[in-house]
Amino acid sequence: MPRCRQLTSPSPDEEELIVRRPVEGEVHVHYGQIYVETDPDDFGPGLSEAFAGQRAGLCGAATPGALWLNTGLHTGDVGFTVEVHEEAPPLDPSWEDVVEVSFRPVSADSALVEWGGGASWQLGLEETDYRVRYCATGMDRASERDIRLDGEPPLDCYLLQFWPAPPEPDRVLKQTSQAAAYWHRYARELPPPPTPAERAEAERQARLAQEEAERERRLAFERWQWGGQPPSQALRDVGGNVRGLLEFDPALVHAIDASGPATQRAVAVFAARRACEAAGLTALDWVADALTALAEGRPLPPPFDDEARMWQRLATDPRVPDRTVGRAVPPERPPFRPPASADDPLPQPQQAARTVVGPAAAVAEAAVANSPMRAGAFTIGRPDPSLRMSQPHMALPAVTGAAEPDPLRAALDAVFAAVDAYGENHPALLAEVWSVCEGRHG
Repeated sequence: MPRCRQLTSPSPDEEELIVRRPVEGEVHVHYGQIYVETDPDDFGPGLSEAFAGQRAGLCGAATPGALWLNTGLHTGDVGFTVEVHEEAPPLDPSWEDVVEVSFRPVSADSALVEWGGGASWQLGLEETDYRVRYCATGMDRASERDIRLDGEPPLDCYLLQFWPAPPEPDRVLKQTSQAAAYWHRYARELPPPPTPAERAEAERQARLAQEEAERERRLAFERWQWGGQPPSQALRDVGGNVRGLLEFDPALVHAIDASGPATQRAVAVFAARRACEAAGLTALDWVADALTALAEGRPLPPPFDDEARMWQRLATDPRVPDRTVGRAVPPERPPFRPPASADDPLPQPQQAARTVVGPAAAVAEAAVANSPMRAGAFTIGRPDPSLRMSQPHMALPAVTGAAEPDPLRAALDAVFAAVDAYGENHPALLAEVWSVCEGRHG
C-alpha cells in the first residue's frame, strides 16, 4: 500500500506555493481518534458535541477551537500528514474519503494531540479563519483489522490541510469507504447544536448556578464557624476575641449577643472579677481598685490606663502570687462538611481564626510597640494541655477587656481572658457566665 506522502506528491503548480508540513510520518491513535486542540484550558468536546449539526462525520468542527478526527484503525500507528497552505490546494483524486470544514483557533497554541494527552505536535496556526480538508484512504481495511501491531505494514493514512478562508458549511467531497459512510450517518442523525443565543443563555445559567452553590457553601461554612447559626451583624463587626470564644462555647457567644448592653456589661465585670479571684489578685489594692471602677462604670485607674505599666506593675509587685494554670483546651467539634455541590476549597478552621488570640495577642502587640514586656506564649493549632501558664498574666487581660467601650466586645473579651485564667477548669466559669446571661446569678 502506498504511504501518505506518495499520495500527496505536489503538482508543479503546487510546488510554486509555500506549503508548511508541521506533521509528517506516523501518529498513534486509540479508539480511532486524534484531535486538533487550541484551547489550553479545555480538554476538548465530546463526540456528539464535536459533530452536532454537521453532515460530514470524519472531522468534527462544531466546537470552537477544536477538531475531532476519526480514523479507521482503532488502535495503532497510522500515516498522518498536516499541511498549512496559503490558499486552497488542489484535491488529489487518489484519496478515498474527503471532507471539508471551517475552523478558527481560539489561541496561538495549536497542536495535533493523540488520545489521552499522549504525543503532540505544534501546528503554528494563526488565530484566523481556516478551511480544513481531511483526506483518508484505507479506512475499511484498517477498521476490519482494528489493531495494527508494531512491525506490521500500514493500513490507513490521512492528510489534514489548512488554508485561510472565510467560514462556510461543512461538506463531504468524496465518500468511498463504509467506515466514512457510518460516521457521516452518525453526524447527520445528531440534533443540531445550540444557537449562539442558546449557548450564551446556558453559560449564564451555569454561571448563576455556580455562584449560588458557592454562596450556599460559604453560608454553610459561616454557620459551622458560628456553631450552627448565622451571626448577627454586631457579631460580624465586633472584632476582639470573639473567634477565640467561639471555639469554647458558640451558643454562649450568641447568648451574650442577644442579652443586650446592660447584661453584656454585667458579664464583662463578672468575668473580670472571677479571673482575678482565680489568679489570687483581688487582695492587691491596685487590682481591687480596677474591679471597683469596672463595677461603677468608671475608667480604669492606673496602672491599667497604660498597658505597659500594667504589665510592669504585675512583674514588680512582690505580692503577686506565683500560680500557674494548664492551657484551656476547647472541646472537639465535628469537621466542616461542605454541601455536595461545592467545588472550591475553603480555608480550614484554623486558617479562618486569628493566628494569635487571648492574652498572647496583647503580648504580640506589645512586642511590635517595643513594650518592656519580655515574654509571651503563642499557640499554633490546638493548645498543649500539658503546658503551664502564669495565671496572673492570664487574668489581667480580662480587666482591660471588660473596660472596652463596646459592651458586646467587653463581654466577649473578658470572658475569653477569664477562660484562659481558669485554664483546665474553664467549664465551671462558662457555666457561671451562662447564669449571668440568663439572670440567674446574683
